[in-house]
Amino acid sequence: MSFLIQPNDPAATHPRRMFLGKSGLLLSGAAVALMAGQDALAAAKGGKSATEDVSILNSALGAELEAIAAYQLGAESGLLQKPVLDLAVTFQGHHKEHADVLAKTIAKLGGKAVSAKEKYTFPTDKLKTQADVLRFAAMLEKGAVSAYLGAVPLFANRDLAKAAASILGDEAMHWAILRNALGETPVPSAFMS
Repeated sequence: MSFLIQPNDPAATHPRRMFLGKSGLLLSGAAVALMAGQDALAAAKGGKSATEDVSILNSALGAELEAIAAYQLGAESGLLQKPVLDLAVTFQGHHKEHADVLAKTIAKLGGKAVSAKEKYTFPTDKLKTQADVLRFAAMLEKGAVSAYLGAVPLFANRDLAKAAASILGDEAMHWAILRNALGETPVPSAFMS
């Protein structure tokens, strides 16, 4: 399928679960895109804080690349039917855009972007129905939402912290839409943790 990643495309060096557990952040999006063009970020001074911000962003990039691969798996599984397949492709497209912007932001900050893994370990033996694929994707998106909550205070650069707070909304929308597609309450509680 031409709209999905190809087997030789870059993939992450850090799996999403390791990233979520260690850094407490999954950046994925639109707000990073807004800041990617800001010269103030590129002008950040070197040192521990900038290095730590780049590390968090690289972890986010790795997680985005893993998300791309996860949506690839779902799309190629033959289990997703329209309009759910279209939804998966749309979300994969979002993650591709996020990965591109993250890589550019990392470069502007003087870092080197991580590359993609050749292979990811996904629970393919448990993905037998469309609902299974949707639950898997929803679990990844919910983890991203939770990670953002812990990430905002970790950034030395407050513009990155603002972006992380903004991006949380994108991941929350993905999670809510996936829950709705499963027939579940899209927003199950008033607070996230």
